Amino acid sequence: MELEIIATSLEDARIAEKAGADRLELCSSLTEGGLTPSLGLVEAVVQGVSIPVHVIVRPHSRTFCYSEEDIQVMLADIQHIRSAGAVGIVIGILDETKRVDISNLKRFLEAVGDMNVTFHRAFDEIDDQLKAIETIGDFSQIQRILTSGGQAPAPESKEKIRQLVEKTKNTSVTILAGNGMTPEGLSSFIEATGVTEIHFGSAVREHRSFQHPINPEVVTSIKKVISE
Repeated sequence: MELEIIATSLEDARIAEKAGADRLELCSSLTEGGLTPSLGLVEAVVQGVSIPVHVIVRPHSRTFCYSEEDIQVMLADIQHIRSAGAVGIVIGILDETKRVDISNLKRFLEAVGDMNVTFHRAFDEIDDQLKAIETIGDFSQIQRILTSGGQAPAPESKEKIRQLVEKTKNTSVTILAGNGMTPEGLSSFIEATGVTEIHFGSAVREHRSFQHPINPEVVTSIKKVISE
């Protein structure tokens, strides 16, 4: 069972690592759902912690259907993130019908090289998620899908997430459950869904707000639950 924590600063990253996080998702602008952080921050975090750092590649929050200009920016960001030494990226792209944009996803994966890849919560805008898993599963470079099972928070979508976990069995893709996760309901959530990876954001922070720092005691308590 792996625990991924959202970090927005070097301080976040170090606190999360010390408290027991297995992996970081590094991003900025969390009030917009998370955007690509600065190169300086990426370099600082990669050099400042020893756990894997995955960096979100998302140029704006308007849509997950990107223009060619957006895509060029994202391709450049991927190259910079690779050069900074990050282990992975977190990315997603949809077409105008809100299906996986296969042709442009291929372009991203070519730029990624041997880095790990998470397909992010753009996935939760897709109507037929079970079909989308088949599409994403065709790309062996993609290790996981970050999802809450749709538009609702993950704890309200246990049955859908269970179906997604079942669908990914015997594939190279793992379901990373996130959005709305709380320490209080974690044990029952894991039991109901069968997930093996958990993603936490605001719930591990003081006052459960991204405006406040990570509370290491909460991270440690979550790690204890998933280790039992």
